[in-house]
Amino acid sequence: MRFYTGLGDDGSTDLLGARVGKDDPRIEALGTLDEATSAIGFARSLAGNDRVRTALIDVQRDLYRIMAELAFTAELRPASYGLAEDRVGWLGAETDALAEGVELPREFILPGESTQGAGLDVARTVARRAERQVVALAQAGHEVNPHILGYLNRLSSLLFITARVEDAAAGSTPRRAKTR
Repeated sequence: MRFYTGLGDDGSTDLLGARVGKDDPRIEALGTLDEATSAIGFARSLAGNDRVRTALIDVQRDLYRIMAELAFTAELRPASYGLAEDRVGWLGAETDALAEGVELPREFILPGESTQGAGLDVARTVARRAERQVVALAQAGHEVNPHILGYLNRLSSLLFITARVEDAAAGSTPRRAKTR
């Protein structure tokens, strides 16, 4: 079995319903969402908290759903591929629940107090870049489910809080960005 087709050797690739250049903004957004999923998977492999690991698996599955939805052209996208509003609600509720056990300073903090937390902070920054790219798609006139925008907006908060949960489990406290 071959793992390549050679069809993209000319610099093009398939969206589901159209052939586009690999530099198409939709491909860039899909690639960054894939990168975010991989960064989350790496962070999950380091995480020690069972609830954090479970939440991250759910997030990875949601991101695959989002990628599938964005990979279709509007004409061919099945209705069942739409990210539902309840996933945005779940993400907010999970973030709030995890935040209850974490004390944070009111100032900006430096990432890197634990390996586990640092992995989640890297995943957070990749997720933020993916969010910016999906927002750019929407602003450029591409059809983007508004629930995807809400989900990606909340995702960075979940990743920030899970990083702090993991820092605390490692016995680390947040380090303020300013020394005063």
